[in-house]
Amino acid sequence: MTRPALRFAPSPNGRLHLGHAYSALLNARIAAGLGGRLLLRIEDIDPGRSRPDFIAGIHADLAWLGLRFEPEVRHQSKHVPDYARARDGLAGRGLLYPCFCSRGQVAAAVAAGAARGEPAPRDPDGAPLYPGTCRAVPPDLARARIARGEPQSWRLDMAAALAEAAGPLPIRRFAPDGRDAGTIAADPARWGDAVIARRDVPTSYHLSVVWDDAAQGVSDVVRGQDLEAATDLHVLLQRLLGLPSPAYHHHALIRDETGQKLAKSKGSESLADLRARGVSPEAVRARLGFA
Repeated sequence: MTRPALRFAPSPNGRLHLGHAYSALLNARIAAGLGGRLLLRIEDIDPGRSRPDFIAGIHADLAWLGLRFEPEVRHQSKHVPDYARARDGLAGRGLLYPCFCSRGQVAAAVAAGAARGEPAPRDPDGAPLYPGTCRAVPPDLARARIARGEPQSWRLDMAAALAEAAGPLPIRRFAPDGRDAGTIAADPARWGDAVIARRDVPTSYHLSVVWDDAAQGVSDVVRGQDLEAATDLHVLLQRLLGLPSPAYHHHALIRDETGQKLAKSKGSESLADLRARGVSPEAVRARLGFA
């Protein structure tokens, strides 16, 4: 039988903090318990925020924690043509459509609808659902706008995607000890017409992550609860792309003294900061429950 495979997949847009350390250590513990492989993936598709020094920092922090991964680290930036082909395949089947709306235009359209008394549903992340402004743009006009160089993202036509998926979308779950934790039904419709390829790169987190998990043979995904709702969209994409669906475990988040989750964007203390203060990797592991 194929050995189980787990992955830790940070984005190099800042230094790792205790939340990343917990997720990496938990992946390592579960992989060891399953007799599986531990893989590292650098999710560097964001050209504006990914930096080589942050990639070097990821490797330094993980080595400091005592973690060892299998060779051949996967860098998403080296596989953009693969994601573009997947995007084009979905678009060719009528499951994606080009969207020329900026974030400001989307917000304005939603606000105008709310002013008219129309409902303003939000996705699981709290953002307003896209009102479908560009879904009705005629294909000839859309092609002409693309040919003129207008920036466009590509959105999933959720109704068409669910019709083609044709049936329940199960999410297999497992517990930290590796035991089966049952199956729940995904509800991708709550994401609306989600962005599948961005304006600046021909992919998105959602498209890249499902493609990479399949390419790396990932059997079990361990990640934070902040990504649990995204799994609904991921299992839909897996069905549409003919990819296998891993089993999932979404762990609790590490929070600061105010109860807020740690985040690079908020300047949460990094592992490099802790190291500079003389904190040992053993102390970090013990603090996170991995003594």
